[in-house]
Amino acid sequence: MALVAICGRPNVGKSTLFNRLTGTRRSIVGDEPGITRDRIYGEVEWNGRTVRLVDTGGVVPDDEALIPAEIFRQARVALEEADATVMVVDGRSELAAPDLELAKLLMRGGKPVFLAVNKIDAPELIAAAENFRRLGFRNVVPVSAEHGSGIGDLLDEVWAVLPEEGHTQEDLRAEFIQRESIDLMEGLEEEELEDMDGGGDALAPPPEPFDEETDDASEDAGEPTKERRLRSHGEHVLRETKVAIIGRPNVGKSTLLNALTESDRAIVSPIAGTTRDAVDEVVERDGHSFRFIDTAGIRRKGKTKLMAEKLSVIMSRKHLEAADVALLVIDAGEGIAAADANIGGYAHESGRSVIIVVNKWDLMTKVGPDGMRLFDGKPPADQKIYEQQVRDALKYLDYAPLVFVTASEDKGMDALFKKVELVSRERRKRVTTGQMNRFLDKIDFQRASVPMNKRVRIYYMTQAAVAPPTFVLFTDRDVKLHFSYERFLANEIRDSFKFIGSPIWFKVKARNKKKKE
Repeated sequence: MALVAICGRPNVGKSTLFNRLTGTRRSIVGDEPGITRDRIYGEVEWNGRTVRLVDTGGVVPDDEALIPAEIFRQARVALEEADATVMVVDGRSELAAPDLELAKLLMRGGKPVFLAVNKIDAPELIAAAENFRRLGFRNVVPVSAEHGSGIGDLLDEVWAVLPEEGHTQEDLRAEFIQRESIDLMEGLEEEELEDMDGGGDALAPPPEPFDEETDDASEDAGEPTKERRLRSHGEHVLRETKVAIIGRPNVGKSTLLNALTESDRAIVSPIAGTTRDAVDEVVERDGHSFRFIDTAGIRRKGKTKLMAEKLSVIMSRKHLEAADVALLVIDAGEGIAAADANIGGYAHESGRSVIIVVNKWDLMTKVGPDGMRLFDGKPPADQKIYEQQVRDALKYLDYAPLVFVTASEDKGMDALFKKVELVSRERRKRVTTGQMNRFLDKIDFQRASVPMNKRVRIYYMTQAAVAPPTFVLFTDRDVKLHFSYERFLANEIRDSFKFIGSPIWFKVKARNKKKKE
């Protein structure tokens, strides 16, 4: 797929344009400048062709502060890999020095660049967009990302210069330079040089989200089907496993993403709350695809003040609920906090498989000449004792594997990958009804510490769904299972069938309920 980059200085509407083009709310949008920091990728379909789109943070080339400098570095990565660039400016404000500096940078790149003059919400403002030709760009398109006007014209112009399937960026650059040379020699107008195919006045609607419960349309249409079965029809066959990296701010989530993907995909800094948008990257390993999603640090509502921070927390919850596996990252030096327990509870209640990742383990084991830890002078930590402390604090996650890593030094990544592969398989495992009935015959229910008035008789049970494994119990009474009874039954199932890393759900169906009705 060809790649188009969106860039510009802070608060000109880049993320609004990205969301408009992709038909999503992938990028956080707000009035505060500098909300977007990392690169955000999406896809847009236009005139029968799908292209990748990347949203970048607001670029201020000369700002030496840590976060702006890292944003600029991430933006340069996007610009270097892009086939074409859309620079966005605010049509309701005057040209600023960062606009001029960025324009010079883009023109030196030798790739097609289009200037989108944003916030042109009324016809009388279109003339003002011509003032921005002073930046030196030939392709100037007035748009309103918020209302959708001018989007079709912008896409027509960008799509016309993108390389055909199989062409390289070098081919595209040569064609672009050749076209520019012809333009200069013959003095022709833009409309005479470029053969643009119309294509419609409105942005194509976003593709319908894939519903694993009902979507069989692609198979009927003869198109390649998504390798994903219904939850009630046995195991999932996934083309990729979504892994959400969750935790409190500043525990090393972005560093862990970079270590897992062997890249500098996410901005890393000692400033808590650096990550705002969810950053994802795909890793191919042993024939399987993993999509790692670095989420913003989740904190209590009372601790979030800026609008961007509040939206970041909301988006983190949404990305967690869309994932298959959650990596709950804990700072080894700080230990388990109440916030860690709350965040783990979100993953547990949403049915995600969970792996507890104890990061920064090197701080707990590095010792000086006196045999004491370097950072606090205490004796080095013991893994077994530390793990027991974690288990005591997170009792409801007793099924979750625990892995010790040092993300900054790439230590423990192989072990973590193996655990992700394991829990991904376990959450999709199916047990037959015959196996479940034989399992029931062996259980001594008298050992369950449940009040007599809360006990039920289980005639038989069957696994109704996977991811997470869900069991239907056919009982003599229509009552909700006591939590002690659920825990006892879940532990017995794990002893026999494992389901490592995945919560187990139960549903009760009384046999005699219909007769009474």
